[in-house]
Amino acid sequence: QVQLVESGGGLVQAGGSLRLSCAASGLTFSSFAMGWFRQAPGKEREFVASITRIGRNTYYADSVKGRFTISRDNAKNTVYLQMNSLKPEDTAVYYCAADLYGVGYSPSSEYDHWGQGTQVTVSS
Repeated sequence: QVQLVESGGGLVQAGGSLRLSCAASGLTFSSFAMGWFRQAPGKEREFVASITRIGRNTYYADSVKGRFTISRDNAKNTVYLQMNSLKPEDTAVYYCAADLYGVGYSPSSEYDHWGQGTQVTVSS
């Protein structure tokens, strides 16, 4: 059974940092491109960042480029999202997702497995 478990969310002041982690099990991690998505209250789920299977390429939404960094450790079956210079508009539930043989820039509909999400709240 595939499981993706996010952690690291919480409450932080604007300008602060958080590091999200997503631990994967029940799958061959290196076969999956990994992505982070987020959904704010009353809004559609949106793409945040993604990384290819061995981490060669990364992709970011314009809204987080230069502030967020996605990385992965295939030995630990874990993907990370380092979030710096956080803004109140980054407040959302953050989800990690796995895309089998993905190329890294797939739409959310292409992702095969999703975590339950972790709440990130940025106060002004």
